[in-house]
Amino acid sequence: MTALRVDGVVAGYGGSPVLRGVDLEVPAGALLAVLGGSGSGKTTLLRTIAGFHRVEAGTVHLAGRLVAQAGNRRVVDVPAERRRVGLVPQDGALFGHLTVAGNVGFGLARAARRGPRVAEVLELVGLAGFERRMPAELSGGQQQRVALARALAPEPALVLLDEPFTALDAGLRAEVREQVRAALRAAGATAVLVTHDQQEALGAADVVAVLRDGRVVQAAPPRTLYAEPTDLGVGTFVGEAVVLPATARGGRAESALGALPVAGPDGEGQVLLRPEQLVLGPPGDGATATVAEVVFHGHDTTVLVVLDGTGPVLRCRTAESGPLVVGEWVGVSVRGARASTRRPQGMSSSFPVVRRPCRSSWAVRASSSG
Repeated sequence: MTALRVDGVVAGYGGSPVLRGVDLEVPAGALLAVLGGSGSGKTTLLRTIAGFHRVEAGTVHLAGRLVAQAGNRRVVDVPAERRRVGLVPQDGALFGHLTVAGNVGFGLARAARRGPRVAEVLELVGLAGFERRMPAELSGGQQQRVALARALAPEPALVLLDEPFTALDAGLRAEVREQVRAALRAAGATAVLVTHDQQEALGAADVVAVLRDGRVVQAAPPRTLYAEPTDLGVGTFVGEAVVLPATARGGRAESALGALPVAGPDGEGQVLLRPEQLVLGPPGDGATATVAEVVFHGHDTTVLVVLDGTGPVLRCRTAESGPLVVGEWVGVSVRGARASTRRPQGMSSSFPVVRRPCRSSWAVRASSSG
């Protein structure tokens, strides 16, 4: 069953479109993350789904029910309070004069507030027994979980999370994100998480939709999005990337790192790699480079190397704990998948396109040995 379907939605402000034909589909019980930079249309999309902003064209269906439509001489605009949508805002927006139970039960009928539902959802979010506490007595993470409990209490068709972890510090953000994800799964809820944080989207969602200039440019599971970006913009936006000029011929692309196996048509283009695909070894093992900088992160290390001592600077990421010295000569080889790009005929811009991994693409699953 599809919980949310957005078809061709156009919306904007004062005649200036922000959403320019958005298409989305979210299966029941899934968590979709909408990822995009500032001005990409994330907030407008969320407001359109919630019913706070009218569509100028297209349709929105919630659990198979048409709640918004414009165009074709028909206008449908179901009020927000009748869409069965729960909202978790950035700062929780709890009522300071109400207890936790009062906040959670705010959207329920009076009779239901005295029933077991409040305790049920508080247990789902790990706050059983917090009913009598006031918001001021809670940590930031606990307040966000109360906001989630309030959104879940009326059993909505969809939960919308508007960058709910932004106000939390980095360590707490990861912890609360895991708790919120677990609570949504336990409730069987369908949710849309709006965020600008790539790691948050990749780590929390079942599907990630990348929004750019008011359009969804790719929607895919996190691993697919990371390994098989549909264009260079997605590839460089979702995680770190190493992009090298290359020439493909006969299934191999010649680049500064040597010949890399690719699939697709011959021609000029670029090869997109992830820093963790670059393997450092002794000189002579792959392309030759010098170490320019070493940054230790604890769980891994970022190493900047300069090809041939004067060539392009590459960012490598490794879990190896062995020391590297700035100025040391190393070998650089490639392992894992390579996503390649080719400029379409007639394109004069230097901005290339990474095609989808199909017959006409430059992408391949390479062996671990490279």
